[in-house]
Amino acid sequence: MNKPRAALLAASLLLTGCGGGAVASPGHPSGPAAAGPSAPDISPLTSPSPQLSVEAAPLQLPGLGPKMLARIPGDTRQAVVVSGKGENSPDSTVVLYERTATGWQAGATWPAHNALKGWSGHHMSGDLRSPVGVFGLTDTGGLLKDPGSKLPYHRSRGFVAPGTGFEGEPLAGSFDYVVAINYNREPGTSPLDWTRPLGSGRGGGIWFHVDHGGPTHGCVSISAEHMKDLLRALDPALHPVVVMGDAASLAR
Repeated sequence: MNKPRAALLAASLLLTGCGGGAVASPGHPSGPAAAGPSAPDISPLTSPSPQLSVEAAPLQLPGLGPKMLARIPGDTRQAVVVSGKGENSPDSTVVLYERTATGWQAGATWPAHNALKGWSGHHMSGDLRSPVGVFGLTDTGGLLKDPGSKLPYHRSRGFVAPGTGFEGEPLAGSFDYVVAINYNREPGTSPLDWTRPLGSGRGGGIWFHVDHGGPTHGCVSISAEHMKDLLRALDPALHPVVVMGDAASLAR
């Protein structure tokens, strides 16, 4: 990989997360000093939610250790697990699970990309790592019309991805469909909202979005068809979350 080109790209897009390159539409909040909209950032779950015990889920989520399981809210019945191949790897796998009367049942499995430099348990602006943790999924949007999302969907011309990726691939179409990951953002707002409860230094604009064929700045990307499947599957009545990180971090 051409490191100078990667550095130039990151600087030119001023991205702290994949959503940082999106352009806010009129009437929607933008970043500090109109720095340019990004996906709304949701604060991580900083204190453990009610534990998901063995009794509550006899078929536990594969690959998750007790610390990560303890962060999943007790009322969550839908979880998207993003398991990275390694702490410093941009490659990962996405599996959609639903908790039924008999436990967690696996649904679709999709290949994915995460950030260029892998994962971080303390994500910071510009570190080119995806945040590790459990985060809510409450808001969606995109450049194209709603494919049938059950979560609120904000269609806007502001969902534009400029330039090229780290491997020279075009980014056009990356934000055709997005799901905001509630890391350092306000839940219940458009993915284009710039509010960052933890401060701008902790990054943000972390989304699921359409894969462009290479690593991301911090988001998780899957194919356009799988993004549509995800949008149709996520159900607010099931209180969906994403559980994301490299495999070693998830197993703690």
